[in-house]
Amino acid sequence: MQWFRKYLLPGFVIQSATIGGAYGTGAELKEFFLPFGTMGGLLGMVVSMTLFSVLIAIAFEVSRRAKVYDYLSFSKELLGKGAFIYEILYLATMILIISVVGAAAGQICQDAFGIPAYIGTIGIMIAIGYLVFYGTATIEKFFAVWSLVLYGAYMIFLAWNLLQNGDQIGAAFADASVNDGWALSGLKYTGYNIAMLPVLLFTVRHMTSRKESITAGLMAGPIIMVPAVLFFFAMIGHYDTLMAPDMSEVPVTYLLSQLEGAGFFTILFPIVLFGTFIETGTAMIHGLNERIAHRYEERGQEMPQKLRPIIAVGVLFTAIVMADALGLVGLIADGYGTITYGFIVFLVIPLLTIGVYKATRKETEIDLSV
Repeated sequence: MQWFRKYLLPGFVIQSATIGGAYGTGAELKEFFLPFGTMGGLLGMVVSMTLFSVLIAIAFEVSRRAKVYDYLSFSKELLGKGAFIYEILYLATMILIISVVGAAAGQICQDAFGIPAYIGTIGIMIAIGYLVFYGTATIEKFFAVWSLVLYGAYMIFLAWNLLQNGDQIGAAFADASVNDGWALSGLKYTGYNIAMLPVLLFTVRHMTSRKESITAGLMAGPIIMVPAVLFFFAMIGHYDTLMAPDMSEVPVTYLLSQLEGAGFFTILFPIVLFGTFIETGTAMIHGLNERIAHRYEERGQEMPQKLRPIIAVGVLFTAIVMADALGLVGLIADGYGTITYGFIVFLVIPLLTIGVYKATRKETEIDLSV
């Protein structure tokens, strides 16, 4: 299974962190892709997929060469003394994303099962605390298994929508509408979600050559975006309703309510989504824990294991209070735009300049400097 660890697992880990409260419920796809029409939305996704592949491949190779696997060490490698700017942006993003995850988890439990929202919130806190306590190996296994479950669920979800709404979906794509702004929106979507990349470099430890890191990076883009395309196709069948100004439901809640005879699947899909929320929160908090653990290592100490879930609970509590105050839709609309541009300036552009230089120069130069 070495090939899986080296080539597929890194993409699944990044996908797991990306498909969370906003992506998994369709709210993110509605914000960044649906407004640009059927073909415009797909073109925006192609932009995002391509950028994901290129940026991740560069980051993997820089990480492998420099042997840096936590976000602070990586950002120092890329930004030098400016690494603190990335850390500020990341911490703000972590709170924002986990706020979205917390809000979505509660909303899914309430809408799908009639369970009070706080039960979903408590459940996700317990699950994330458990995973971060047991560390990288357990997290990698959970991410790999759940990513396969998610792919299966998304394919069934699309198939069901094609069976029921195939005519509407076909008519929408026959129209092939393209609205201005799809390329910029694809860039913004990547700029926001690529923020988590330095946090997820622990999978690079499995890579031993340029071929492995570049190949794994290029494969990560499609792994991340294929579920988005499947979900987007399902959304297209209800384009006018989802884009209506008075539409307050998140897309997945509405789409599930419209499926006829889905029965068990309308229960299964929210459970699968809940698992993706756990993955997203776990990835972000694990990244923070790895940064703190590296700090302990620099001092010749080992991070206390019990500190990991304590940090998780503290972050989750702060984020969920914010989610309750602002709401899911408000968090996505107000929080994403501002931080996105920060990551484009302090991560995307450095990766495409400094990162390309560090990833392409002869490895012997690095070896001599060690």
